[in-house]
Amino acid sequence: MAEKSSSAKTRRAAAAGRSRRPLKLIIPKGRLHGAVVDLLNDCGYGIETDERVYVPRVADPEIEAKLLKPQNIPRLIELGSHDAGFCGHDWVVETGADVVEVLDLGLDPVSIVAAAPPAFRKKKRGPVVVASEYERLARRFLKERYRRFIFLRTYGATEVFPPDDADIIIDNASSGRTLKGHGLKVIAALLDSSTRFLANRGALRDRRKREKIEQMKILFRAVLDARERVMLEMNVGAERLDAIVSVLPCMRAPTVAPLFGGLGYAVKVAIRKREAAALIMRLKRMGAQDILETAFRKVVV
Repeated sequence: MAEKSSSAKTRRAAAAGRSRRPLKLIIPKGRLHGAVVDLLNDCGYGIETDERVYVPRVADPEIEAKLLKPQNIPRLIELGSHDAGFCGHDWVVETGADVVEVLDLGLDPVSIVAAAPPAFRKKKRGPVVVASEYERLARRFLKERYRRFIFLRTYGATEVFPPDDADIIIDNASSGRTLKGHGLKVIAALLDSSTRFLANRGALRDRRKREKIEQMKILFRAVLDARERVMLEMNVGAERLDAIVSVLPCMRAPTVAPLFGGLGYAVKVAIRKREAAALIMRLKRMGAQDILETAFRKVVV
């Protein structure tokens, strides 16, 4: 009985030790790094890092972070060496990793496109030479379009390959200025992508880790929503209140409170940031006074 009791205690201690392990988080290097770190810090996680330090300091004791290239992140999360992380949807599709996309953060939106110089359409013979970092996506596209092709893997600066070293490139594009600057035109769009918050399936089956990931998801949404909204506050005379309230867009309903001494009403409303400039001018014309615009830090709906 003593041996059985000791063995049970050992198992319970081991399980407790596993449950106290911090969430292992991957932060991307490169283009996504700054936006992801800013988001984490706006949520209050206290990340201190630059891209020369692969193990950043994290104020939250429940998180342990590491910096890695986005291309490696989906597979490492799938394999379980890390519990969660951030990368573009394009690399999830490209790697074919079996991970859970917990939240589309909407950061760094890009399209994966096929582009070529105008002279490409005049090419008559020989296989099509295609340069790209995205082999899986490229081959899927090329098999549908061309009978013969040669694939060249690139490691950055893909846009410089045509026309001498490739006929087509398959690359990410946001504004399209880089493609245009190299004399390339989009001939097909393969995929729309943005930064996703990813999780390992096993981590989501662990109660403590799942709760932490869900907490992060809620805070990410709160910060991202706050970035899109502002608070408008104004003073309104009683005779103008109904008309002004009727034109206010808001999350649910405006907050209206009487001013001291019966001098009218104080009105508060949360609106989309892009609506603010035009709405402020309209409210001023309608008789609103002392209009204030303030930013949010978090909006939890």
